[in-house]
Order: sequence, then structure tokens, then C-alpha cells
Amino acid sequence: MENVHLAPETDEDDLYSGYNDYNPTYDTEELENDTAFQQAVRTSHGRRPPITAKIPSTAVTRPVPTGYGSKTSLVSSMGRPMTGAIQDGVTRPMTAVRAAGFTKAALRGTAFDPLGQARGPAPPLEARNEDSPEEKIRQLEKKVNELVEESCIANSCGDLKLALEKAKDAGRKERVLVRQREQVTTPENTNLDLTYSVLFNLASQYSANDMYAEALNTYQVIVRNKMFSNAGRLKVNMGNIYLKQRNYSKAIKFYRMALDQIPSVHKEMRIKIMQNIGVTFIKTGQYSDAINSFEHVMSVAPSLKAGFNLILSYFAIGDREKMKKAFQKLIAVPLEIDEDDKYISPSDDPHTNLVIEAIKNDHLRQMERERKAMAEKYIMTAAKLIAPAIETSFAVGYDWCVEVVKASQYVELANDLEINKAITYLRQKDFNQAVETLKMFEKKDTRVKSAAATNLSFLYYLENDFAQASSYADLAVNSDRYNPSALTNKGNTVFADGDYEKAAEFYREALRNDSSCTEALYNIGLTYKKLNRLDEALDCFLKLHAILRNSAQVLHQIASIYELMEDPSQATEWLMQLISVVPTDSRALCKLGELYDGEGDKSQAFQHYYESYRYFPSNIGVIEWLGAYYIDTQFCEKAIQYFERAALIQPTHVKWQLMVASCFRRSGNYQKALDTYKDIHRKFPENAECLRFLVRLCTDIGLKEVQEYATKLKRLEKMKEIREQVPHMGRKLLSVNFQNTSLL
Repeated sequence: MENVHLAPETDEDDLYSGYNDYNPTYDTEELENDTAFQQAVRTSHGRRPPITAKIPSTAVTRPVPTGYGSKTSLVSSMGRPMTGAIQDGVTRPMTAVRAAGFTKAALRGTAFDPLGQARGPAPPLEARNEDSPEEKIRQLEKKVNELVEESCIANSCGDLKLALEKAKDAGRKERVLVRQREQVTTPENTNLDLTYSVLFNLASQYSANDMYAEALNTYQVIVRNKMFSNAGRLKVNMGNIYLKQRNYSKAIKFYRMALDQIPSVHKEMRIKIMQNIGVTFIKTGQYSDAINSFEHVMSVAPSLKAGFNLILSYFAIGDREKMKKAFQKLIAVPLEIDEDDKYISPSDDPHTNLVIEAIKNDHLRQMERERKAMAEKYIMTAAKLIAPAIETSFAVGYDWCVEVVKASQYVELANDLEINKAITYLRQKDFNQAVETLKMFEKKDTRVKSAAATNLSFLYYLENDFAQASSYADLAVNSDRYNPSALTNKGNTVFADGDYEKAAEFYREALRNDSSCTEALYNIGLTYKKLNRLDEALDCFLKLHAILRNSAQVLHQIASIYELMEDPSQATEWLMQLISVVPTDSRALCKLGELYDGEGDKSQAFQHYYESYRYFPSNIGVIEWLGAYYIDTQFCEKAIQYFERAALIQPTHVKWQLMVASCFRRSGNYQKALDTYKDIHRKFPENAECLRFLVRLCTDIGLKEVQEYATKLKRLEKMKEIREQVPHMGRKLLSVNFQNTSLL
């Protein structure tokens, strides 16, 4: 007990005293600024000595310190003071710096504040240094991203040129960014994602602007860079570019390379690439390889496009059975759209009705309609293609297609196929079969009946059977009053009867039902032209010209109306547009020549008349004008060839042969002129004009035949006088008889 020392009761020492008082030697926070320590870390100076350097003897006594007694140092076997030991009069704490909030003040009632909230708000952040390299890099990176976004937005708006400029600017700034980043940091810190997006956008914009060589070079830069992950998939884009360039072998090569680098989990992407490969094989005529590609697609993920292309491939090789199977596969492709019953209100609930009305024409519904229309287009086109090829006759083939369609989800297409069958009869000029096929629809539902009656009305109209045409037009209109084709046909039958006002009413009704019905708009323009309402007719044809920009018939009608309105300059301008559309139209060229001739511009008139003659050398009016033009310009030798052609076209008209002889006479070739007149006299011995020229020529030359031709001319003139006197004498005798009758 002598060595036991009790702690005094008045000892106010804190149980945790000494933990906050530590030797600065152990302050690790200042090690970064300690020059000696940093030098020791970088060099061999200050390394820990080996373990065997200072091994104390086991005979050394080690006093054990107590919590309250004297505190003596306890040296470890490594020469390092133990935790809590006293070294050089300083007590080393248990922790690195201080206790977690356990202080003497805490025992005296101070609030526990381990987060230091009592110290007040944090000091404000240091102001950003705009001139620092890191800040400049950050701003430049932001600008590059903005340029890429602007390029994409410009492309979506259709401004491809601006999109390419923005993409190029982004590429230039991105290269500057990379150089600046390499100067400040290590190359490993380069933003590869930004580089990839800039290059990819640039290549896309090159491709959109049809700069395929530049696009391929940019894609090559991406693909060859091993640091870009999954860059090999861009070979699909390169294959698309080669396909546009019609370099089909390279397109297939890159498609297959991309297919090899896409894992099997991405089934949709692989299927699309296989479709592209199949289309490329069709382009090259390798139909067997195309069939393999499309059959794989149809077995994994059937689609309308793949099924249609498969039918085309089988049609190309002429495999009837495979065409039938492929058509059945196309019919069986799921459409994946909702039924129309979904949009029918099941009750009178106003809220439900409002919801149904809202979704009847929303974007999803429009997509469904487009998908259904596309499916019907593929099926109808495929049926029309294979029907003549799968059976001995196209009628039997159509019947097979109709039966297959009736057993599928596209039942309503069966009637359309029947109508196409009738149209095919029309193309083959088998009108009787076409009429019989269309008459089968008279007892069908309203829409099909209206379509069939419309076709029948048009058929009878072409055959000039206006009574039957009007009857079936009435049937079509009564079946479907909103059918613009039926109303147009009805207007045509009324127009044929001469009732233009009533015809215009039917055309206007057709336009009210469908403002894009170009047939009704054209016909109402013709009707107004017949009624001499030229301003209204001109408005109709100008509207039609806005819809059909390159329609030669519309341009001709506009020019014709301006000519009727006595505006030759406008007529000439529209005829010039017509010539730009159909440069070989001889009638339009002739009309242009006529207009220029009316304005006194003989050189322009000659140019267009000559072009008209070059394309159609049988127009008598053009030939006559050209011959007269050469006579007026004192080139009678050139006029001879035109009158000789006119004489070939109309050999019974002596006028042209006389003109040939006159041209020989005017050019001074009297012998040739005399021979020509003699030949004309042999063919037309009663032509007095030919005899007069013969008498004149023989007199000028001094030939003996002059008396002979003079005698014939006198005899012919005397006979002509007698013929003229006979009717006069007959009328005189008749008047005498009437007088005698009155005397009686």
C-alpha cells in the first residue's frame, strides 16, 4: 500500500485533459508544408532504419504507467514511443488531433455542436478567376456543346447548309480545346465523348448535304480510333453512303462488318442491317442472296417491308409457289394497331365522349392510320404484281389473292382487289369483262358500290354512251354523296349535254367534298371558259398550277385564256413555261410562232415555227408559213423543199405544185419552172392559172408551144364563162315562167 497513491478529492483535472494538447511534431496537417518531411518522402533521406538496428535488451525494466500515477515513457521494441507515453515532457494523445467534441467545456453545460454550426455561416466562395486556364477550357467546352446542338436543330429545321457550318465550327473549336487541355493537364483527361459527338455530327451533316467523300473520311477517323467504344457500329452509316453512291459491293461489305460488331442482344438493329443487305442484293440482281436475307428477317421479326421485298425477289426469279407462300406471310404480319371499335362510345357519358373525341385524331391514331395505309398499299401492290404470274391467267391469279385476303385481317381489301381486276381488264382493252366485273358490285356495300358505279360511268362516257354514263353516275352519287369522283363524272355527263351551269354546280360540290380533287378543278375551269367567264377560269387554272407545277395541260390552258383575254405577252410567257416542260410539243411551238408573228417579231416566229416543223414536219400551216417566210426574204430556193413536202402530204391540191413552180420561176430557173408547169398541166388540165404561166413562160422564152397553150387557155376561159352563164340563164328562165304563171 505504500506505493499506492490515492487521487485527491479536489483534483479538478479533466478526465480528457491532454488530448487537445499535443506536440506539434505530430501535427499531420502541416506535413504538406514541411520541407524536410517532403524531402524525406521523395528521397532515401529519413527512411526508417531496419528492425534489427535498435533492439533493446530484455533485461531492461519498463515501468508501467497508471491512469493517476507518474507517467513514464514506455519504449517499444522499435524505438517508437507508445500511445499515451510521455516524451520530452509532452504527453502524446490517443487520437491524431483532438476528441470528437468531448471537452471540459462540454461537461460544464455547453451545447453539443459537432458540426460547428455555432461558428456562423461559412465564408463566401472565392471569386472565379476568368483568366485561369481551367476556366477557359470549361467555357470553350460549353461553346462546343452549344454549336453541336445548334447544328442538330438547324438540320431538323431543314437548313442543311447552316447545320454543316455549325458542325464545322464545332470541329474547329474542339481541336483548339484538345490542344489547350493537353497544355494544362495530361492527355488522359481528354473528353472523348465530346470528340466523338463532334465528329459524328460533322459526318452526319456531310452526308445530309450529299458530300459523301467528306462524310466517309470523317467516319473513318471515328472507326479507326480504338479509344472510341462501339465505333464499329458506324459502319452501317458508311454502308448507307455507299448504297447512295451505288457502290453496292462496298455497301454489303460494310453492312456485314457492322453486323459482326453488333451483339446478338440487339436484335432490332441486326434485323435492320439484314434488311439493308437484302435491298442491296436486289439492287445488284443477286436475288438468291436477297431471298436468304429476307427469309431470315421474316423468320425472326416479320415486317411489311421485308415481306414485300421477299415477294419481289421471288417474282424476279419466277418461283410461283414461293410467291404464294411469301404473299401469305405478308398477309399474316401483325399490324399491331387497335380496332376501330375502341373509338366508339359505349355509353352516353359526356366525359367519356370527350375523351374519345380527343383521341380520335391524336398523333397515335394518325400513326395507326399511316401504318394501316402502308400495309394496304404493300398488299395491293403485291397482289397486282403476282396475280398475272402465279396462275395461267391474271383473272385466276386475282381470284386466288382475293380468297387469301378474305381469310385474313384485311377483309375490306378484297373488294378493292376486285375493282383492280376490272381496271386490269380495262388496260387490256377488254371492256366487256371490265363492265361485267364492275356490275357485280351493284349489291355490295355503299363504298364499294359507289366506286364500281364511278368506274362504270367513266367507261360508258369514254364509249360516248352518255345515257348509261349518266345513269351510273347517279347511282354512284346516290350511294356516296361525298365521293368527289362520282360527282365529277356526273358533271361530265351534264357537260356533254351542254348544260354548263349545272355541270359547274357538280364540280363545285366535288371540290367542297375534296379540295384536292384536281379533275373537278380542271373541269370547272373548262366550264367557265365555255361560259366565257375568263377571270374565274383563270383563277381555277392558277390554283391548279399551284398544285400541279409541271402539268403541260394546265400551262396550255392558262396561255390559251390569256390569249382570249388579248394579253399576248402573258400568253407568250406561259407558253415558254410550257415549252420548258415539253420541249418537243410542236403545237405549243407553232402557237408561240403565231404569237410572235402577230407582234411583228419575224425572227422569233421563224425560230419557233422551224422547231415545230423539225418535231412534226406534217403540219400544213407551219409548212406554208415557212415557205412564205423564205419567199419574203428572197430565198426562194429554200422555200421549194417546204412546198414539195406539202405537195407530198396533199397531192390533190394543185396549190402546192404551183408554188413550187413559182419558186423556180422567181429564182430564175425558167427551164425547171416550165417543166414543172407542164407536169402540173398534165395532172390538172383544167387549171387556168397553170395555162397562163405556161403562155407567159413560152412567150418569154420564145417557144412554139405558146399558141397551143394560148388556144387551150381561151377554150378553158370560154367554158368557164358558159358554166357561169348557165345558172344565171336558168334563174332568168325560172323568173319568166313565174311571170307567165302570174299572167294566167
